[in-house]
Amino acid sequence: MNKEDEFYKKLKSSLEETTRFPTEYMYKFIIPSSKEKIAEIETIFDHTGAVIQKKPSKTGKYSSITVMVQMKNADAVIEKYKEVSNVEGVISL
Repeated sequence: MNKEDEFYKKLKSSLEETTRFPTEYMYKFIIPSSKEKIAEIETIFDHTGAVIQKKPSKTGKYSSITVMVQMKNADAVIEKYKEVSNVEGVISL
């Protein structure tokens, strides 16, 4: 099992132990400030009812993105993390 698979396995276990689903889940990402990259993340959460807040860093080089969205289970949470991980330069917090 590679590190990524191991990470997601631990995350799923942790989510199932500590979270009652369905629940409102908060994702936090740091991404280079680029309209295209921000739009990629917004597209991933399209049609989910997500509330997305964006805040540029002091220098404007990076942006913080907070996504609040109703998730039905731990697998759904992890699926979104995996989708977002395909966006170049994104850091999941």
